[in-house]
Amino acid sequence: MYSHDADTRARVRLAVGRRPALDVPEAEIIEVATQPALLRLMDGGGAEVMVLDGEAQPAGGIGICRQAKDEIYDCPPVLLIIGRADDGWLATWSGADAVVSHPIDPGQLADALAGLMRQRVSRTLPARA
Repeated sequence: MYSHDADTRARVRLAVGRRPALDVPEAEIIEVATQPALLRLMDGGGAEVMVLDGEAQPAGGIGICRQAKDEIYDCPPVLLIIGRADDGWLATWSGADAVVSHPIDPGQLADALAGLMRQRVSRTLPARA
């Protein structure tokens, strides 16, 4: 979870809880507040799914998402939190896999995150013969 705003990180943490849905694994939330810390985490392959705050300062999650999708091989799915619904086109441009908008609706965020977790797990399962 990337956001400079501790309140936004706390709302995400509360929305996710121990797991966003019963059929997905427990979520270990790693919080980062700066772009350099996020880049170190991404370079180390330390995230299965990323939640990025599009309104983060000074580096917004929208641009970071675009950079990650362009530069990271097998980039984890990204849930982007945008400032307003009208910014959906920016989320599309960034390559985000799912989008929710501020103010954060806990149910909507948990559903979107669970969907991305399912997607990531299904990509890593071996094919059945």
